[in-house]
Amino acid sequence: MAKRDYYEVLECGRNATQDEIKQSFRRLARKYHPDANPDRADAEARFKEVAEAYEVLSDPEKRRQYDAFGHAGADGQGFGGFGGFGDFGGLGDIFDMFFGTTQRQRRGPERGADLRVDIEISLREAAFGLERDIRVPRQEECTTCGGNGSAPGHRPQVCNACGGSG
Repeated sequence: MAKRDYYEVLECGRNATQDEIKQSFRRLARKYHPDANPDRADAEARFKEVAEAYEVLSDPEKRRQYDAFGHAGADGQGFGGFGGFGDFGGLGDIFDMFFGTTQRQRRGPERGADLRVDIEISLREAAFGLERDIRVPRQEECTTCGGNGSAPGHRPQVCNACGGSG
């Protein structure tokens, strides 16, 4: 299932200030909190979606990545700055965001994603060591759309040059 645009989720525009994003998050978090909606099956999912959007848009670096690369940047596909937003450590993290404490304040800077490369080496190489060059794939910003999936000067849509992948 495709993720909704985080600005749409928080019901704010792309030019919203940090205060406007926070106000929108608080309003929607109260509206969709599972304890306030025990009879509404979709409330918890909507609450998590709102919290995920706020997690990204409230952090200037994550917001910049999201604005440039959309969900591909936000999900950590090819970017070492963060490893995705779907994994919350529990409701405590969401409440910490709600009441002003961020993960970065509590845990320090986030690590980049680990890379894994499988290579075959001989027993001799394992015993005595070796140096080997490897290629590490990386994503670069599309020169046509700047990574946001749109032509210059237009609202984000699927870019014909890169298919919106950045």
